[in-house]
Amino acid sequence: MFKSAIFLGALASSAAATTYTIADSFIGPSFLTGFNWEAIADPTHGAVNYVDQPTAISQNLTFTSSDTLILRADSTHTTNFPTGPGRNSVRIRSNKEYTTAVTVLNLRHMPVGCATWPAFWTTLESDWPTNGEVDIIEGVNDVSPNQSTLHTTAECTMVANTMTQTGNLVTTDCNTADNGNSGCGVQTTKANSYGPNLNAVGGGYYAMERTSTYIKIWFWARNEANIPADITSGGSTVSPTNWGTPTADFVFNNCASSHFGPHNIIINLTLCGDWAGAVYPATCPSTCNNYVNTEPAAFANAYWDIASLKVYE
Repeated sequence: MFKSAIFLGALASSAAATTYTIADSFIGPSFLTGFNWEAIADPTHGAVNYVDQPTAISQNLTFTSSDTLILRADSTHTTNFPTGPGRNSVRIRSNKEYTTAVTVLNLRHMPVGCATWPAFWTTLESDWPTNGEVDIIEGVNDVSPNQSTLHTTAECTMVANTMTQTGNLVTTDCNTADNGNSGCGVQTTKANSYGPNLNAVGGGYYAMERTSTYIKIWFWARNEANIPADITSGGSTVSPTNWGTPTADFVFNNCASSHFGPHNIIINLTLCGDWAGAVYPATCPSTCNNYVNTEPAAFANAYWDIASLKVYE
C-alpha cells in the first residue's frame, strides 16, 4: 500500500506538471509574415488612423531588426480628429488562432504618454463578444498598475475565494452588457507592470496560460531575481506549473469555458477613445482629442519595443 501510494502520488504530480511545446515564435521580421496590419476604423472610437503594413513601414511606424519589433504612433504630423482622420497608428493581429496554449511576451518598452491606450490581448474579432476576449496588458494615460480583464457574453462571473493569485480582483462580472463593459478584471500589485514604471526597468515578461478550466496570467519585471528559466531562455518548452502563483487566476467555475473560442493575438495602440478619452486626467494638457491633434512630439515615446512573442501548445 505504501509503495502504491508513492507511485500514484508521483503519477499525479507528473500529470499536474503540464509541459507545452513551442508552436510559433515571432521575433523581428517574422512578425511581418505572421501578423496582419489591420487598416480598420478603430472599434473603440479613438483618435487614430490604423494603417496597413506597407504604410506603417514607409512611415517608420513599424520597424524590425533581427531581434526587435517596433510599433509606434506617428509623432510628426498634426491631425484634425474627429473632423478628419486621427493620428496614424498600428494594430496587428496574428494570422493564426489559438485555444489551449501558453503565450509569452518579452517586452522591452510599451507606449506611454497622456491619451495613450495600448493593449496586448486576444479575441476573435469576427465573433465578438461571443468568443470572449482576454486583455493581458491594458491601461490608459500612464495609470499603473496593469489590469488583466476578461470580457464575455452573459452568465460568466469570477468567484473571489476560488482565485489563487497575487493580484487584486477589481470586478467580478465579465458580461460586456453590464457595467459599461468593464469586464472582470485583476490588477497586479506591482507598480512596474505598466507604463513609465515598466519602461524604467527595461520592460519584462507577460505570460498567459489558457485551458478549458482556467486562464492564468503572470508578470515578471526585467529586474526580478525569480524569473523562471524557461521564460528567460525562450526555449522549446515551458512548464507553467513551476512558475509560482499567477498574477491573475480566472477560474471557470461560474463561467463555462464555451465563453471562449479560438482567439487571435492582437497588439495595438489607440489614443483617447471610449476609455482613455473618458477618463483623461486634469493633470494632462488640454482636452484629449486636442492634445492628440496638436502635439505630435508628445507621442515620441508612444511605441512598443518587443523582443519576442512565443506561443506554446
